[in-house]
Amino acid sequence: MITLKEALTKSNEEMEALRRELETKAKASGLNAYVGFESSGEGVPILIKDNIQVKDWSVTAGSKILQGYIAPYEATVITNLKSKGMMAFGRANMDEFAMGSTTESSCYGATINPHGDNRVPGGSSGGSAAAVAGGIAIAALGSDTGGSIRQPAAYCGVVGMKPTYGRVSRFGLGAYASSLDQIGPIAQNVEDAAILYDAIKGHDDKDSTSADFEIEDIANNLNPDVKLTIAVIDSYVEAADTDVQKAFFDTVAKLEAAGHTIVRKELSNTKYDIATYYVLATAEAATNLARYDGVRYGTRAESKSTEELFFNTRSEGFGEEVKRRIMLGNFVLSSGYYDAYYVKAQKVRHLIRDEFNAIFEVADLILSPVAPSVAPKIGESEDPLEMYKSDMYTLGVNLAGFPGISVPVAKNDEGMPVGLQLIAKAFNEKVLFDGAASLEKAVNYK
Repeated sequence: MITLKEALTKSNEEMEALRRELETKAKASGLNAYVGFESSGEGVPILIKDNIQVKDWSVTAGSKILQGYIAPYEATVITNLKSKGMMAFGRANMDEFAMGSTTESSCYGATINPHGDNRVPGGSSGGSAAAVAGGIAIAALGSDTGGSIRQPAAYCGVVGMKPTYGRVSRFGLGAYASSLDQIGPIAQNVEDAAILYDAIKGHDDKDSTSADFEIEDIANNLNPDVKLTIAVIDSYVEAADTDVQKAFFDTVAKLEAAGHTIVRKELSNTKYDIATYYVLATAEAATNLARYDGVRYGTRAESKSTEELFFNTRSEGFGEEVKRRIMLGNFVLSSGYYDAYYVKAQKVRHLIRDEFNAIFEVADLILSPVAPSVAPKIGESEDPLEMYKSDMYTLGVNLAGFPGISVPVAKNDEGMPVGLQLIAKAFNEKVLFDGAASLEKAVNYK
């Protein structure tokens, strides 16, 4: 597959031929990574997750409740892409409303990991990651609320990057948890991810959480020969399986051989990450999804009264995982439980961020696993609690608002990829990408 860097040198006629080729290959692949083949303008085709608004496209967030909805406006990231010689092409499959870790909750059916016919690609941006890994997309945009870019990138053997909260506009992104969501790139390599990040980053007056300052472009100044201090959290790795542990310690050795300084640190609050995340994320989700009621847009169920309209539309339109999270969110926000759960979770969130920042006082980056195992088989994640545990390494980054990037480092004996993530302090994307480029060079993943 041609890289994004190479594609940006091609003519519009060559890109039009490539778009036709990608559509043909995607339909024949059997991966179910694309759920639509709309295109917008001219330029290098970038696959777009199905929760990012592209004007005049059908955008459904993988849910029955949004069937028939046509986006009346464009997300800022799409406008930015067009200004950089790229275009939106195709909608990527995803877990319904980005709630899931396997892309099995989509109303369009499960996406298949190209490294194994019976393996999930991760989630919620599983369609984006599977398409890039399967050679049916040059690069893609995903969204990351608790690891939804980095985890599928790790499962599929590609690069996935979550920017600092506020670095990329959320205007036009279908909200799951507004204080956690970030749009980011999924690409074949670190340089392509940096190119796509450079294209979409920047301040946006339409997003009240957008950071109002500019920093230099990164892709043209990548330094894979940088020497950094990298912290590793040994206690993190104890919960991972042997494939991930082996890949982690082998990678640490390669980073040391490349001249990086490795320091050992601890994070005592990590055991609270999952509980804190699911209290806060579901509370925000319950609020954000209240707008889907059959009145304003999307699917409308047959009913004889307004109350029945709300009940039937939401019962028929939402999948089981979305209903589960709405119920949990309403519970933690309810009278009598708000202080005990939601307020306490917000306090713990600050403790988590403070612990990360203490490490960044002595280290440039933190290296950790992305997931405790390689991609599970389809149907193995039916227990919600087990699925939630697969995000144990990624949630803290979103809670703290830091940037993180997943880079493939190895494959296990079955040929399934293992990815590790680097984490940087807020707005330190330059160091993050330099470290990722150095990691990519050191492991020489094929």
